[in-house]
Amino acid sequence: VAIGVVFTLARFSEAFLVLKAHDEGLPLALAPLVLVAMNVVYSLGAYPAGAWSDQASPTRLLLVGLAVLIGADLMLAFAPGLWGAFLGIALWGAHMALTQGLLAKLVAQHAPATLRGSAFGLFNLATGIAMLVASVVAGVLWERIGSAATFAAGAGFAVLAALLVTVSALTRRAGRDEPSPGGARLS
Repeated sequence: VAIGVVFTLARFSEAFLVLKAHDEGLPLALAPLVLVAMNVVYSLGAYPAGAWSDQASPTRLLLVGLAVLIGADLMLAFAPGLWGAFLGIALWGAHMALTQGLLAKLVAQHAPATLRGSAFGLFNLATGIAMLVASVVAGVLWERIGSAATFAAGAGFAVLAALLVTVSALTRRAGRDEPSPGGARLS
């Protein structure tokens, strides 16, 4: 849940994608194209990413998704014009394809069978609150410093989430590799 919360802090509301495209010159009448573009990439990538998650290490796939989110945030922060904005928006959709099904899979895998519904409820509660906080912070940054600060902060939270994922994986691996007091390895 903790990694999901930090990850969600990097993923503030998609309304900021619409605002960025508008700031880069997209007429308000065409604003729905932002979410259409993001969702086309998301939906086209969701099945291949889901199939990949059945074969690959969840840690590796989550790190790839976070790297794509970092790329999206950096494009949205620093690439000028509508082309830069739409490339960032497409990458945002790609990161969603890579991570959304995987996060659900991880909740299901780590929750006891008798508490899966509660686990999903807790995960969605925690990430929903994190999304609200992230969106408020993003809005304050946007208003006080500018859109680049908003997306740069998102990239920073994504880096923090990647570090947490990596440390968590290394800690789990070290725990499996530690010898027991009798000298035998734990599995």
